[in-house]
Amino acid sequence: MTAISSDVIRGYNDTMILFLLRNKSSYGYEISKDIKALSEEKYIIKETTLYSAFTRMEANGYVESYSQEAENGKRRTYYRITDKGRSYYKEKCEEWNLTKEVVEKFVGGNGEENGNN
Repeated sequence: MTAISSDVIRGYNDTMILFLLRNKSSYGYEISKDIKALSEEKYIIKETTLYSAFTRMEANGYVESYSQEAENGKRRTYYRITDKGRSYYKEKCEEWNLTKEVVEKFVGGNGEENGNN
């Protein structure tokens, strides 16, 4: 099975995380499991990548963090999306649609395989 290169998907980590936070707050491990499951294990986000994204998005005002006791009694950091984060998510979705439209013109979109004529 081919996995997605982290270089290819790097610009959309924030989008995937914000997608998962749209309807409920969550914490890092749960978000990484959800990304793995939704991508059918084609993309597994690294822990350092995930927490770098949280730090960046919190600094930009896209998410807020708060501490809460989990069912097991341990304190856990949860993240929730902000209104600014919802707007950013929408912008990234529009950007993705445009990106996909352009890239598809070069890879498999014209019926030619591997760009050979």
